[in-house]
Amino acid sequence: MTGEYLRLYLDEKRRHHGVLLWEWLLEQANAIGIGGGSAFRAIGGFGRHHVLHESQFFELAGSTAIEVEFIVDAKEAEAMMALVRDAGIRVFYVRVPVEFGVINADEKDDGTSKESGKH
Repeated sequence: MTGEYLRLYLDEKRRHHGVLLWEWLLEQANAIGIGGGSAFRAIGGFGRHHVLHESQFFELAGSTAIEVEFIVDAKEAEAMMALVRDAGIRVFYVRVPVEFGVINADEKDDGTSKESGKH
């Protein structure tokens, strides 16, 4: 299948209506029917202010980035973007076209692009 890789970058302590933003994003994606999503803590990085944040320094603990990502079709990507936009959340994002599927898929897997694993 073809679709989009949607990744959002946010501060790990950032909240929306009292809930950690990364958790809120995953909950909302699940509620609108997106098939899966993941959140990852960065071990280091810098943003537009050019301040290096690393998880190993005690004084910067809790200030690294969280990456929330989804591999979705274009309609789901736009629904997620609209949800964030409508909630008034300012966040940096990346949308990239992707091809995805399941290797050695079985009847429980959905989607149209499946590798059989047979030669």
